[in-house]
Amino acid sequence: MQLKELASQLAVSRIIGDGKTPFSGIQTDSRKVQAGDLFICIPGLTVDGHLFAATAVQRGAVALVVEHEVEADVPQLVVKDSRFAMAVISTHFYGYPSRELKLIGITGTNGKTTTTYLLEKIVSDQGFATGVMGNIEIKIGSERIPNSATNTQEALELQRILRRMADNKVDYCIMEVSSHGLDLGRVNGCRYRTGVFTNLTQDHLDYHGTMERYKAAKGLLFSRLGNEYSAIADERRYAVLNADDAASDDFAGMTAAQVVTYGIDNEADVRAEAIRMTSHGTEFRCVTFAGTLEFRTKLIGKFNVYNALAAVTAALLEGISLEAIRSSLEEIQTVDGRMEVVQAGQEFLVLVDYAHTPDGLENALATIRQFCEGRILCVFGCGGDRDRAKRPVMGEVTSRFSDLLFVTSDNPRSEDPAAILADIEPGIIAAGVPRDRYQLIVDRRAAIQKAIAEASPKDVVLIAGKGHETYQEIMGVKHDFDDRVVAKEAIRGRYRD
Repeated sequence: MQLKELASQLAVSRIIGDGKTPFSGIQTDSRKVQAGDLFICIPGLTVDGHLFAATAVQRGAVALVVEHEVEADVPQLVVKDSRFAMAVISTHFYGYPSRELKLIGITGTNGKTTTTYLLEKIVSDQGFATGVMGNIEIKIGSERIPNSATNTQEALELQRILRRMADNKVDYCIMEVSSHGLDLGRVNGCRYRTGVFTNLTQDHLDYHGTMERYKAAKGLLFSRLGNEYSAIADERRYAVLNADDAASDDFAGMTAAQVVTYGIDNEADVRAEAIRMTSHGTEFRCVTFAGTLEFRTKLIGKFNVYNALAAVTAALLEGISLEAIRSSLEEIQTVDGRMEVVQAGQEFLVLVDYAHTPDGLENALATIRQFCEGRILCVFGCGGDRDRAKRPVMGEVTSRFSDLLFVTSDNPRSEDPAAILADIEPGIIAAGVPRDRYQLIVDRRAAIQKAIAEASPKDVVLIAGKGHETYQEIMGVKHDFDDRVVAKEAIRGRYRD
């Protein structure tokens, strides 16, 4: 492909040098540049890619995309916004891959990962080839690639992955879509078939600043679903919204897509009634525009009923029968790190969950309270370099539902772990929790061991915050750490001793 072809995709741009210069690949990281590549200079939040243009050229870049001219002996495509240009360029370079498959995007504060895997299970059981782009992994057909990113990929990598999916004849890609990915334009160029909204609660305010801006970022998924209608079923666009979340009213007003709702408490197109929850799973009556059936799943909690309803709704819109959907959901044992049971022969229940927001933690603990016959022991913390305002809120929420609290490190990143715990403690104190009911333990392994040692028969130990993660990030270094593995070691150690 030649540089001038990219310029033709951008209304306002200019070429310095030979526009016929061909390139064979695209990079935004100068360390990954190979001979023949185009290098896009992205002004990042902390580092400006223009500073690495010379390095990219030394490594073999034959052309640059820049927002301002730089000193270089290769042609340059000057654009107004190189991040926006990256999305346009990447989508064009990889041949508009989202047009070759059905792309379903799932956004919301909590429940994205679980809903993604529930829907992927339903669709794949119908014989469709599926792909997943999520926090846990990238899945392309039967190939599984651990996801090193904790957020939506940049547009270049995202389009590269979608092209691989299209080339592998994937029918459906189900993608977790983060507020960062929407706000930064990482998913620009993606042609979504359906957008699914789970819920909106406090999170990521360190980035967005206010809940209104956070909500507006989420709303971008629905406002971009398209403005045209079609007599062809496969060309229709749908917005699947949670009728029990107030933000859905705003999202419904933003989109021209057909709105289909799900919920429990309010009227909806897909509803759950007569919900019955135990420590082994959940039963409910699913009332839909396509019929009514009794569901029995192994997933725990009311929040998982919402996740199931979201998946049911999206699947029904793909023409999958309610009976087939039920059959798929009833086969699912668990989703990694989402209310996942850890069993190593103990007489009490141990659950590992990714809950890392006030709402997520409250949902998990409220669910446990409904079936727990003993005490709730909760191990939790808050991530470093993230929204500090939610820390005391997390402490207060945990205090309302737990009998014993073990406040510990999550991923402290560059912060002092003890300082993070000190930010959480005021919420616990404000809730009136006596000092003998909570402990501040910086070492996460020690906190888990202490909770396991304190547990009695009929108690439930919830280890919250990290879920599926297999590392702990401390001062820029990722150490091997898996809550599930550490919990099993603690259980075995307790009974061995």
